[in-house]
Amino acid sequence: QVQLAESGGGLVQAGGSLELYCAASRNVFSIHAMGWYRQAPGKQRELVATVTGNATPTYADSVKGRFTIARDNPKNTVYLHMNSLKPEDTAVYYCNADGVVTTTGELNLEVWGQGTLVTVSS
Repeated sequence: QVQLAESGGGLVQAGGSLELYCAASRNVFSIHAMGWYRQAPGKQRELVATVTGNATPTYADSVKGRFTIARDNPKNTVYLHMNSLKPEDTAVYYCNADGVVTTTGELNLEVWGQGTLVTVSS
């Protein structure tokens, strides 16, 4: 039962900043890829940013230049630094982990966090 716990969501004015944080449970040994997705009401869930190992991150075009993903592989944590926020960034943000191996050698292909709400007002 691998779990991802997100925090950092909240209400912010347009142009402001927020930092999201995600930590995997302590029974996790390694994770292939970690990232963030978001889903606005009535919209399809979309990729925000992902990191595989220590490779160059991948970002959605809509957030390039504004968001930065930072992963700490030994701690199995990941941050999302969000700058110059826009009302269209309003969504529930979900932490995602792909290829999760537990300390007992069990493999989880994909794990999702419970989500944290980001609301950007104008």
